[in-house]
Amino acid sequence: MARSYILITALALTALRIASAQSDKSITIHQEIEFTASPEQLYEALLDSKQFTKFSGRPAEINREVGGAFSLFKGHIVGRNLELMPNERIVQAWRVVTWREGAYSIVRFDLKARGSGTHLVFDHIGFPEGLRDHLAQGWEENYWSLLKKYFH
Repeated sequence: MARSYILITALALTALRIASAQSDKSITIHQEIEFTASPEQLYEALLDSKQFTKFSGRPAEINREVGGAFSLFKGHIVGRNLELMPNERIVQAWRVVTWREGAYSIVRFDLKARGSGTHLVFDHIGFPEGLRDHLAQGWEENYWSLLKKYFH
């Protein structure tokens, strides 16, 4: 029961950070990407430890439940799943392990079927100042381009 209250409190604080971050474009990343894979295939690749490890080429451990922890890219990225809508949406508290203790950002993957593929709408907010360009490039290099290769 206490764990539920902690998670709810964390979500409320995150929502407050999201609202304030949306007014400052320097600490937000918005990307829209087209994939030939279906929403189901992308959802699975992002949440299945074996598939994530395969497409990224680096170890991943993912607990697929809401509140479940994940460790990606050999432990370089860690966090928790905040919202999971199968084949539609993934929202995660996400951090690089070198960030100051307790500093988390929020990532949101919205998967929309488009023809036989997927239009992914991605938002990343609330990360430390000065990291926008580095993180935006990282999403392209470590997620989008690798996922496109994985599904070809």
